[in-house]
Amino acid sequence: MKNCHTPSKKNLLLLSILYIITIAVFYLAATNITQDNKDLALARVFVFILLLPVLSKYIIQLIALPFYSFREKAQHKKNKLNNASALSVSVIIPAYNEQVGIIKTLQSVINTHYEQLEIIIVNDGSTDNTHKLVSEFIEDETDNCLATIKYLRLENGGKAKALNKALKLATNDIIMTIDGDCLMDKKAISNTVKRFDCEQVAAVAGNVIVGNKSKTIEIIQQLEYLCGFFLRRADSVFNSVFIIGGAAAAYRRNVLLEVGDFCTDIVTEDIEMSTRILEAGYKTRYAADAVTYTEGPSNWRCLCDQRLRWKFGRFQTLFKFQNLFFSRSKQHSKYLTWLLLPIAVYAEFILLIEVFVLAVFFTYTIVCNDYFPLVFLITLMTTIITLQIFFDSKKHFHRNLLIISPVAWILFLIVDTVEFQALYRSLKRLYKKENLQWQKWVRIGL
Repeated sequence: MKNCHTPSKKNLLLLSILYIITIAVFYLAATNITQDNKDLALARVFVFILLLPVLSKYIIQLIALPFYSFREKAQHKKNKLNNASALSVSVIIPAYNEQVGIIKTLQSVINTHYEQLEIIIVNDGSTDNTHKLVSEFIEDETDNCLATIKYLRLENGGKAKALNKALKLATNDIIMTIDGDCLMDKKAISNTVKRFDCEQVAAVAGNVIVGNKSKTIEIIQQLEYLCGFFLRRADSVFNSVFIIGGAAAAYRRNVLLEVGDFCTDIVTEDIEMSTRILEAGYKTRYAADAVTYTEGPSNWRCLCDQRLRWKFGRFQTLFKFQNLFFSRSKQHSKYLTWLLLPIAVYAEFILLIEVFVLAVFFTYTIVCNDYFPLVFLITLMTTIITLQIFFDSKKHFHRNLLIISPVAWILFLIVDTVEFQALYRSLKRLYKKENLQWQKWVRIGL
């Protein structure tokens, strides 16, 4: 993987500007005298009340985080007794025009050296050299590879249909999926399988890391993935990981046969499947040490389109499973139905009015010379991100983010801007009852 620890001149310039802004906030907090303004103070209280449900969710997740480590240790002892690694695994790789990275993806799966391994590549009507590269690779590796390799070449029908075709060929206990632009860590499969320590655990999400980190847009995604996936540890404590992305997902084959094929009507078929599994009463978990590297979009247009698909697909999924909201069924986790899902929708409402919220917050800060709330927020975010890096299984890979953490509060405003455009475009499509197709972008490769 390309070494990107040395920042470019553009990144250094941007970083310098962000540090100047951050240092200025601390300077103003230390030198200015706070002025009273009753109207703005009331507005700030109102904003705090608006944000309280979302803040409460984060507080609960932060409290739950230590329990993830405790359960991991208990699982490790249990797995030694039960030999959970004896489960056989089928890895499905759907590919559409993935000539840039498909061979590296295949090789990374083979390099896991998992004993009972089946690999199924599904060429979903690629128009580039994907077929030629895969065919030649299979021919060359047939005698050397211990894994069973199967190859399907289909007419283009979409990722969900490709996955469903591959499921009919899969024969092993655990079904894993990985995108054609990803690289598996050597222990990704074995560390994933460990989490299937009881029959009720039906799906496990792996830890996805953005592997390209030379451009500003890529570093922002690296930071975003680090923070987002870290909180899945808390969701895992409550057996309620409802977003299990297809880049690193694992399922019990018998559960997939029970709940049915991947949905072809929803653009985020992976989220729909994990939510359907939770609705059926099964448990889902997160494997922090089961790492898969993915290629994040390297330009803003592609990133905006990717987030539109994610946002639109989540709305489709939440509409489909609206019966889960505030469900009183004993088979459904209350953490999922009373906290995670309702706050997910409420957070979209907050995002919709975020410009107003930020305007009130910064107006109060500047007019009243009260910079301490902002200083507290910056300090808290810096501390949390630093701890996330320290506790991540690939902390050396993320060490470039240590210098980014003090200015992350500004970078997340950029993320929110991307998310806002995705929300606006999603709501517009839902209002007009328009569908959305998969967006494609040019791969650079990891």
